[in-house]
Amino acid sequence: MPKNKNRSFAVIGLGTFGTTVASELARFGNHVLGIDTVERNVSRVAETLTEAVIADGRDEQALREAGVGNYDVAVVAIGEELEANILCTMNVKLLGVPTVWVKAMSRTHHRILTKLGADRVIQPEQEIGRHIAQMLHNPLVRDYVSLGNGFHVVDFRVPESLNEKRVDAVGLTDDFDLRALGLMRGSEFVGCESGATQMRTDDKLLLLGRRENLRRFADGL
Repeated sequence: MPKNKNRSFAVIGLGTFGTTVASELARFGNHVLGIDTVERNVSRVAETLTEAVIADGRDEQALREAGVGNYDVAVVAIGEELEANILCTMNVKLLGVPTVWVKAMSRTHHRILTKLGADRVIQPEQEIGRHIAQMLHNPLVRDYVSLGNGFHVVDFRVPESLNEKRVDAVGLTDDFDLRALGLMRGSEFVGCESGATQMRTDDKLLLLGRRENLRRFADGL
């Protein structure tokens, strides 16, 4: 397997979620191995991924023969079969894959995978649902990224009520304990270090802070 500046990924389970993850990683130029027990799922990505093989994630030897232990990251994307998901997670850990991400189907499943040593447990439906709900709740929220420990970076669309106001005139720090990281004005980034930057309607204001403070600010716009 060739080594380059990009990482290598083994994606096990090529349903909709696994195929999307694997295809996007390959599009970014990474070395990606796709594994599934269903031939048509493997055939579907054979020309997109670096490698695609038919194998059972429950079988440690099959994963070993596929070279999974040589990859930087394993993504266990098996969705419907709880036992297969857990056994596959155990196997990639036994093979010594440095980083393991696993798709979970429930809170209990999440706890089990964490106990098994998964580096990141994801519940795509819940995460996307929360993301969409946040944007539906306040149309000014264009997007956001969770940084952990309660902190988020949020992309707000500047409304008419803030047009031509200075960043330091809306109480971000004093009233909401938020930090302005900058503005996106079309394709141009405008810094806000001095606080004197004037906002314009439809600018994208990038804010860093805790969720509850970001929500208070957004709800008041």
